[in-house]
Amino acid sequence: MIPQEAEYRSWMLAALAGDAAAYRMLLQGLTRHLRGYYAKRLGAAAAEDAMQETLIAIHAKRATYDPARPFTAWVYGIARYKLVDEYRRTKRAAAVSLDDAGDLFGADEAEAASAKRDVEKLLARLPQAKRDLVRAVKLDGHSIAEAAARTGMSETSVKVTVHRALKSLGEELGDNHADR
Repeated sequence: MIPQEAEYRSWMLAALAGDAAAYRMLLQGLTRHLRGYYAKRLGAAAAEDAMQETLIAIHAKRATYDPARPFTAWVYGIARYKLVDEYRRTKRAAAVSLDDAGDLFGADEAEAASAKRDVEKLLARLPQAKRDLVRAVKLDGHSIAEAAARTGMSETSVKVTVHRALKSLGEELGDNHADR
């Protein structure tokens, strides 16, 4: 997560609640990031126009922001679409990958947050005891012996429980994907 994420998010939430000063501060902060993002990809002249278009889109779409999700990922998505629009408008080919968000906010954090939410949704399908074992062994890196000692189960029981829990999630995912 970028250092400004919490600050930007708090400004956005305050702005959505009607705080005009917070909204100005948010737009000023975003202007710096967006200007650099577009200048690298489009050049200085086109960067200003793309930045303004993005700020307008953020303003127009501000009610769609979901406070449960990272704010900078939401902004990056808008910026990426505006970049594609600019490439189409000028018939230019992208010189850099559109997935390269390092200069703007860091998409890796957004992807990691999204993956973490997905894993938590999956784990929520398991009974609490199985969920705790899978989390301890597969996510937190505890050994089978440590998990067994903590729960009072045998090591064999821990292995079998974790294996069966993962197998049931895999089967459930397979069934869900087959329906699509």
